[in-house]
Amino acid sequence: MQVIGEVAGRWIRRNEALERLGIKTQTLYAYVSRGRVVARPDPADSRRSLYDAEAIERLQRGEIPPAGAVTAPERSAPRGEADIASSLSVVADNRLFYRGLDAAQLAQQATLEEVACRLWGGRDAGLFTGLKPRVDGVIGMSIRARLFASLARRAEEDVTSLDCDGELLRGQAASILNEVIDAAAGPGPRLHFHQRLARGWKTLDRDSHLIRRALVLAADEGQDPAVLAVRSAAGAGAPIAGAALAGITTVVGSALMRDFIEVSAWAVEARRDPAGATQRRFQETGNLPGFSESSEGDARAMALLAAADLPADLAAVISEGEAATGGRATFTMALAIVARRLELPREAAADMFLLGRLTGLLGHAVDQVMNGSPIRARLRYVGPEPGAN
Repeated sequence: MQVIGEVAGRWIRRNEALERLGIKTQTLYAYVSRGRVVARPDPADSRRSLYDAEAIERLQRGEIPPAGAVTAPERSAPRGEADIASSLSVVADNRLFYRGLDAAQLAQQATLEEVACRLWGGRDAGLFTGLKPRVDGVIGMSIRARLFASLARRAEEDVTSLDCDGELLRGQAASILNEVIDAAAGPGPRLHFHQRLARGWKTLDRDSHLIRRALVLAADEGQDPAVLAVRSAAGAGAPIAGAALAGITTVVGSALMRDFIEVSAWAVEARRDPAGATQRRFQETGNLPGFSESSEGDARAMALLAAADLPADLAAVISEGEAATGGRATFTMALAIVARRLELPREAAADMFLLGRLTGLLGHAVDQVMNGSPIRARLRYVGPEPGAN
């Protein structure tokens, strides 16, 4: 076992944990997602995880703690880091779990409404029953602009989140998401969210499941700057629409959105001549947009592509890219390829991601108000001395 700095002997790799317990990988993931084993990124390889050796030893002895009983050791946040506790999602060995359930497995059947209720701490999709379109719905502009406008309007209309209980917050989140989907897709029959979007994009009903899968898989990303933005705003009392707006604008301003532009353009270019375009691009730049350096791959991307029933040209974009790079298609690439498979507008891959991600950001806002601890962060002034010229 490799020694890892200050926690030498405490953390072990996945293969050793599996060998000690005599279990399959999925069982270990379940222990992590249920809070029975703590996992952390491997400092030597952030794509892999290390597992708490003490928890593994307790399981070896047959001591099964109740779900959520095992927690990571408390530590002070290092300078420049915020310490955030979240019960929404966790990434373990390249798989994303929503409150203990594998997102890729959920995407096989679950709707975005069902996943929203899970992430928001609700019991069922009844939150969305009876929600109607607004008479003064946001129209015109791009889907992204309508998303922003819908959130901004609700941020002005709704009260501070500090005055709300959990039931009211979840009701607000459902109403907000309903309004945003209507703004993106246009008003119409009260179908499931993915069906409304499919109708707005004029997608065949038999293909709408791909939009549903994409939305579910995009719902949360674990901890990132957007989560910090949402939780900071919600913890300070912002209406949850305002907190979600802070998060979604953080996503839009991130490098990920630049990736969506580049990857979506590449999916269109490479489709015309997958082998030739890939060879030329890789020889010229040494890399391809939309493919990771890891051979393990993102489980979300693999799940979405496996369900897409790709035509030969799009399948070749993936196979040629993976052969050239030795890596796997990223989730961004999977969304771009599905957008091409459905003949959606070029920006639709990013739009699907943002609409799905909004669901998780609303969940983080609700969770921060109801269960979140104060976010520990320090601002250290390094400017001129007060009064200096």
